[in-house]
Amino acid sequence: MIGAATVLVAGGIGHAVVSGLHNGIERIDPFGALDHRPSAGDGTNYLVVGTDGREKITPAQKAKYRLGGEPCHCTDTLMLVHVSADHDRASVISLPRDSYAEIPAYTDTTGAVRRTHPQKLNAAYAEGGPSLTVRTVEHMTGVHIDHYLEVDFTSFMRTVDVVGGVEVCTVRPLKDRYSGLDLPAGRHTLQGGEALQYVRSRHIDGAADLGRMQRQQRFLAALIDKATNSGVLLNPVKFSKVASSLLGSVRADREFGSTQLVGLGEAMRNFSPASSEFTSVPVSDVSYPVAGVGSTVRWNEAQADQLFRAVRQDRPLTPHRTKRPRATTVEIDPAQIRVQVVNGTGRAGLGEKTDRALRATGFATTGTATTAATTGLPRTVIAHDPEWNRSARSLAAALPGAELRPTPGQGGTLQVTLGTDHQDVHRVRPERPAGADNGLTAVRGDQVNCS
Repeated sequence: MIGAATVLVAGGIGHAVVSGLHNGIERIDPFGALDHRPSAGDGTNYLVVGTDGREKITPAQKAKYRLGGEPCHCTDTLMLVHVSADHDRASVISLPRDSYAEIPAYTDTTGAVRRTHPQKLNAAYAEGGPSLTVRTVEHMTGVHIDHYLEVDFTSFMRTVDVVGGVEVCTVRPLKDRYSGLDLPAGRHTLQGGEALQYVRSRHIDGAADLGRMQRQQRFLAALIDKATNSGVLLNPVKFSKVASSLLGSVRADREFGSTQLVGLGEAMRNFSPASSEFTSVPVSDVSYPVAGVGSTVRWNEAQADQLFRAVRQDRPLTPHRTKRPRATTVEIDPAQIRVQVVNGTGRAGLGEKTDRALRATGFATTGTATTAATTGLPRTVIAHDPEWNRSARSLAAALPGAELRPTPGQGGTLQVTLGTDHQDVHRVRPERPAGADNGLTAVRGDQVNCS
């Protein structure tokens, strides 16, 4: 989410607005002591990290948004952002903060040499700051980092407030007693503090940090959508406020100045959710034990290598697809929902056509549509056992206007009886795609924001 805000700051006006903003950026040198670095490829790579810095947050905000306690001085979020050489695409890759990492050998502040050792990825910052973080990420990915950007909690909250809040969609209630997040299912416009709770929550479900990264990607896409469709990037006054809010708390490498900011902005005038793509590093083990370190996230080496090879070669992570209507996000994966289609209209072939359409959008249909004893039924009905009510709601999203009819004892197969009101099957997609936890999956921005 922080990566999108940083990219958006560059997506606007030009030197007239940007030239003075870089003076407010705190400068650091994360590259000076690095050697044996990967070769630079086409495009530009940004390592964007979000730290848990909360020094500028008021006591009231700390209490309201559960930001108490001492910061760990580590990276709360890490994202690798690749902007293609032709400036037509931005790829955002989330790196789990608990990733198993081999921290390369380095000399610490006392002059002592620390040998290569296992650790969680986010601990590289605590041990050696931005420079060791860059060195570790380059060592793990083989990707040459061109620029380093660091944003804290305060900057993130202010940026969301300045754009007027960001809309997110939830298909089920989200509640996390640690962060204080408490959202019912539906659409919500989140302001800065609420947005921070949303992107930080790790205790909503068993997905923990991996689930949090998916929420961050959805928020990132929504933030891009808000900024590009609201005119923020093309309005000098609004743009200046957003840029000042973000860059006032940013630390960046010495080479990231107004020239780079303007160049990126000019290249990305037409930036939109559809021109962005999001993924997380594929993992093979979400609780890989390491002596002296604890439970870590182990990457799937083969799939991770495939992912970072695409970055090095400046290739898209998502295949090109012809434009299709947006899919509605549903709580239950359609692949887990078994459906029997019954034609109650009297229109020959409609049952078979609907069965194929439901199967095409992911439902496990029986493949053998039947005909109702009585035809000419006015309304489509979904009969379901009450125990499968969440599956029924997910199916109803594909059949707008259908009536849900609880039928105790029906079992695990949902029955759709088509009425004369039936027109078409609407595309749906699961909130968490199959294989999202372990496989190599990537989505465009317009596929993860609100439908």
